[in-house]
Amino acid sequence: QVQLVESGGGLVQAGGSLRLSCAASGRTFSSYAMGWFRQVPGKEREFVATITWSGATYYANSVKGRFTISRDNAKNTVHLQMNSLKPEDTAVYYCATDPSGLGGRFNSWGQGTQVTVSS
Repeated sequence: QVQLVESGGGLVQAGGSLRLSCAASGRTFSSYAMGWFRQVPGKEREFVATITWSGATYYANSVKGRFTISRDNAKNTVHLQMNSLKPEDTAVYYCATDPSGLGGRFNSWGQGTQVTVSS
C-alpha cells in the first residue's frame, strides 16, 4: 500500500497563502489519481481537489479559483497551493491516492496536516 506524508500546514491570517505537499512512496505514482480532502471536528471529510493520472483537475466549488492542485511525478509529490484563505478553510487536510487514476476511488490516506486560518 502507498504511504503518504503531508506537510506545509500551519497558521495563517485570512487572505494569506499556504502550500501543502504530499510525498508518496511507490513506483507507480504517475498512474494514480491524487486528491486532497479536509475535515473539521464533528463533520464528515469533504473533497477539496483531485488530479488524475493525465493531469486533469477538479475542485470543490468552495475552493475553485483559490486553490490549485499540481503533481510532480519525478518526485512522487502532489501539491495544493491555497490562496486567499478564509477562516472556513480551517481544517485538517489529507492527501489520498486512487490507483484507478481517475479520482473516484481513493483508498490510501495520509495522516493529515492542520491548516488554521485566523480572521
